[in-house]
Amino acid sequence: MVTVRVDSWIWAVRLTKTRSAATAACKAGHVRVNGERAKPAQPVSVGDEVRVRIGDERIVVARALLVKRVSAVVAAESYSDLTPPRPPRAETPTDVTRDRGSGRPTKRDRRDLERLRGR
Repeated sequence: MVTVRVDSWIWAVRLTKTRSAATAACKAGHVRVNGERAKPAQPVSVGDEVRVRIGDERIVVARALLVKRVSAVVAAESYSDLTPPRPPRAETPTDVTRDRGSGRPTKRDRRDLERLRGR
């Protein structure tokens, strides 16, 4: 086997949950093979870079070709993940509240609350 369909390969290595989701991602333009927009039937061979944008963008290089869906361990061995790590989330207070019964906030209080919430 020299090549395999890109939608089938994305599904087989567990980048999408279903094959139809992989096909839909290809049709929507969320999949690129070697920098080019991929149609569902575009062939993928060993060494090709595949970028899949479902939620976050995943950048993988095909190391083995799979047609059937396999276990997660085997699937993880069939590609090299080049996705850069996500930047750390900024620390923001999760819950900014006022004391009950303290009345309506003044303009100064409102500005302080907005500053704490990051607005």
